Amino acid sequence: MPSAISTAVSSLGRQADLARPYALALFRAVVGLLFACHGAASLFGVLGGAPGGGTVSAGSWPDGYAAVIELVGGVLVLAGLLTRPAAFVASGAMAFAYFHVHQPHALWPIQNGGEPSVMFCWAFLLLVFTGPGALALDSALITRRRGTEPAAPVPA
Repeated sequence: MPSAISTAVSSLGRQADLARPYALALFRAVVGLLFACHGAASLFGVLGGAPGGGTVSAGSWPDGYAAVIELVGGVLVLAGLLTRPAAFVASGAMAFAYFHVHQPHALWPIQNGGEPSVMFCWAFLLLVFTGPGALALDSALITRRRGTEPAAPVPA
């Protein structure tokens, strides 16, 4: 029986490895879309508007700058365009948001309402190190520049 379990686990692992670039692409797209929605809400008043309602000015510090980073960074990450630099800036913005806005109220994110900032920060930091996954504009542009066909994703 342990042999059957071991074989099933091994097979699942191989299948998961083959799907990894696409799962990463889905993760990237969802995180980017959610982040862009935050920026759009703050800048344009859609989806409920900025926290507390209304909008923020794109040039106001720090809310307006954060909203622009959220919108632009979210769209770039969603599309997989300049993914690593956009994710790096977004991660830093969320770290700043956590320590500047949330952490002064209480130590733990569950106490200070900073869970979204922490989750976005770490999700974007993960994308800095993993890259965009499959189906990213980054890959298409690199391939076009080199004049070669895109390589099939290889499990890491």
